Amino acid sequence: MTRKKVKLAFISDDSARKATYKKRKKGIIKKVSELTILCGIPACAIISNPFDSQTEVWPDPEGAKHVIERYQKSSVIDETKNVNQESFLLQRIVKARDQLKKQRLENHEKDLTILMFGYMQTKNLPDHLTVAELKDFDKLIHKNLKEIDNQIATTLA
Repeated sequence: MTRKKVKLAFISDDSARKATYKKRKKGIIKKVSELTILCGIPACAIISNPFDSQTEVWPDPEGAKHVIERYQKSSVIDETKNVNQESFLLQRIVKARDQLKKQRLENHEKDLTILMFGYMQTKNLPDHLTVAELKDFDKLIHKNLKEIDNQIATTLA
């Protein structure tokens, strides 16, 4: 038998609201207790009582204070993992710039490879190449020659 869906709204009847508060408080404390036992982590619950000035603290005020202090100290130590919107966006920009740089290098090498195959067919180099591009072209040719020599050596061995 399934439970009916609970309508989340303010309970206007005082006695019903108190009864619901007590049931829910007991359930929350039970869940925090189970979480600490099953997962082996320190946890606490602080629940403000709207019906009197007493605040419910689980497991006890000293234990809750210890958990809160430990949390505050860990956030100071682990500041590198705590990011705000600005630092997150800066990290994303740096990562995107690195990817762009890598992609440009890859595209440049592919352009030079196409140029190399064109040269092999026509025996002519375009006139618009700069000195830096010619040096890169030379490096690519030597790299490909080394790869061919390595493949020949492994085939013969």
